[in-house]
Amino acid sequence: MSLGFSEVFGQPFQSVWANDFNRFCVNTYNENFGPHCIAGDIVEILEKNDIDIPQADVVIGGPPCQGFSLLNKNRENDPRKELWRPFLEVVERCNASVFVMENVPQMLGSFEHGEIVGMAQSLGFKVWQDKLIAADYGVPQTRTRAFIIGCKFTDPSIVFPPRKTHFNPKKNGNRIELPFNSETHLPGPKRWRTVRDAIAELPPPAGTEIRDVPPPLDLHFGRNPTELSKKRYRAIPNEGMNRFDLQRIAPELTPKCWIRKKTGGTDLFGRLWWDRPSVTIRTEFFKPEKGRYLHPEQHRPITHREAARFQSFPDDFRFLGSKIEIAKQIGNAVPPLLAARVADVVRLLLEQRDKQWMSSQEKSEVKLCRA
Repeated sequence: MSLGFSEVFGQPFQSVWANDFNRFCVNTYNENFGPHCIAGDIVEILEKNDIDIPQADVVIGGPPCQGFSLLNKNRENDPRKELWRPFLEVVERCNASVFVMENVPQMLGSFEHGEIVGMAQSLGFKVWQDKLIAADYGVPQTRTRAFIIGCKFTDPSIVFPPRKTHFNPKKNGNRIELPFNSETHLPGPKRWRTVRDAIAELPPPAGTEIRDVPPPLDLHFGRNPTELSKKRYRAIPNEGMNRFDLQRIAPELTPKCWIRKKTGGTDLFGRLWWDRPSVTIRTEFFKPEKGRYLHPEQHRPITHREAARFQSFPDDFRFLGSKIEIAKQIGNAVPPLLAARVADVVRLLLEQRDKQWMSSQEKSEVKLCRA
């Protein structure tokens, strides 16, 4: 989320401190934003008396979402659901005026959500929350994420959720793109960005390893699939096809477990559509058996570079680590372009705070003059 709050996306925020449990994520952060990120368990870090967490206007973060995710069959007993507590402790220690907490949509309907709101209110925050679809903000992906925003000096619902910049043409078939909205005096919304918009100009991938070449080709590498996998890819050549098409066309190539499972999993072994956004990019996007991650027409899964573009990462953003670790970083990230629109909201809140402060100063000066 830090990238969306940075000057790369036109934002005025400066990162001063960060934490991640994964050392590869820490290395990537420090490479791109400066040496502010500390590796380790946040609970243990906060228990140390010598830890120096600087003052900050804003705290942003996404406590690990696996404890809430529907993909986690043991989510009711997952201790990671409690990691919002140290997040709010950091908010308190920083004396922040605003915080942004991001998570999976299921978090908003959980018992923990009520606890988060209650604790934030006890710290003096007014709280609002909503679910945002990344495609509505220019990301070529239909990822949905939950955001909780806390603000000490005003109700965040006056500016959150952010104004949508893009629209779904399937739901708004007669809507046209307008360069300017006469009512809001802002640029008009555009159609959702698509897979074609994001990756069409990329050449076929080369090799199977990270390459020491300039981006975007450094992360544009393939896999070494088995002959059986290649046959499966070729058996479903058209965009939008999935495991049910494979079962219909080539049952002899279909895993028995898929044949037994008659419903659900419509994205498994699916091909992306050229003229739609990507499905949600997860950490194993390079495995077609995990979701709709086959290229729209080439017989292969999407590459790391393609996944990063679906997440709206600029090509010059530096990922550090192995192929597996970089895939985790890409799949776990908040799309930077979505984060940037949330940053717009935070900036508006802080500008309102500054106006309130200036107004109070002017009133004080007037009273002093009259005295």
